[in-house]
Amino acid sequence: MTSTETASPDLTVIVVSYNTRDLTLKALETLYATTKETRFHTVVYENASSDGSAEAIAAAFPQVELIASDENVGFAKANNIVAATATTEWLLLLNPDTECHEGAVDNLMRFSKAHPEAGITGGRTVFPDGSLNMASCWMRITPWSSVCKATGLQFIFSNSDFFNSEGMGNWQRDTVREVDVVQGSFFMIRRALWDELGGFDLRYFMYGEEADLCLRAQALGYRPMITPDAEIMHLAGASTSHSPARKQIYLAKARLTLMEDHWPAWQVPFGRATLILWGGGRALILNLAALLIRRKRGSAQKWRDIWADRKNWLEAY
Repeated sequence: MTSTETASPDLTVIVVSYNTRDLTLKALETLYATTKETRFHTVVYENASSDGSAEAIAAAFPQVELIASDENVGFAKANNIVAATATTEWLLLLNPDTECHEGAVDNLMRFSKAHPEAGITGGRTVFPDGSLNMASCWMRITPWSSVCKATGLQFIFSNSDFFNSEGMGNWQRDTVREVDVVQGSFFMIRRALWDELGGFDLRYFMYGEEADLCLRAQALGYRPMITPDAEIMHLAGASTSHSPARKQIYLAKARLTLMEDHWPAWQVPFGRATLILWGGGRALILNLAALLIRRKRGSAQKWRDIWADRKNWLEAY
């Protein structure tokens, strides 16, 4: 037991792993090495990996509470299961493909206690080379942001807050700021609020669950926040094994579900239309480009697959 892994912790750190043995071991190593002040207990929910993750985690970190599931229940349900039995005041969701930088958890804990109005907090994320990973947080989907995504303006003007409002493209995550969505890779919440919200909505099979939770917290009057003083490295996507097309399909389903859950009903058909433009437009443009540019054939095939499965993603979750 380390100096911060005590019998009366303030924080439960939840790590959900699936076939990420080496990454999970590194995530745990950096969690313990960089957390000096916060009293915490770690629970790893091991989602029936086939890479020896459970055995390796048990051997390297005997202080960790390991739940070795015999089936892959997914990210949302695994977090709900662990959170339901937690007794600490605070919860921290931490992805297995992350590495905590010095003081990340301590600083986020301190910030969260100082800003109870936030309800949900997160930090700044970077890639392995130290460059900014913008995906630590987002603003909500709006009709305007849906148009920008569908037409490609969000990508073309990615550094613009106007055209990339969801990504807050002109903000380097280097100041304290209120946001609509804290990404689930480094996500701190008071357990009482988690319980009040009922945890993640399990309809969100893949992606969108943290956005839904944050938006439901906002409906109660909370204002999620980001602090640059809590920094982690996040590989992003290392814990999923979906093909590029399948990932986009899940993202589209989650996106439409968020519209249905958090937009006025009269706006939802417009949101669905922008998704049709998003998928159909890219499939058309890239297939035309592939006729002239050989290296575009892979991308063209991906978008053909996405468009062919449109009935699926247009049904939402």
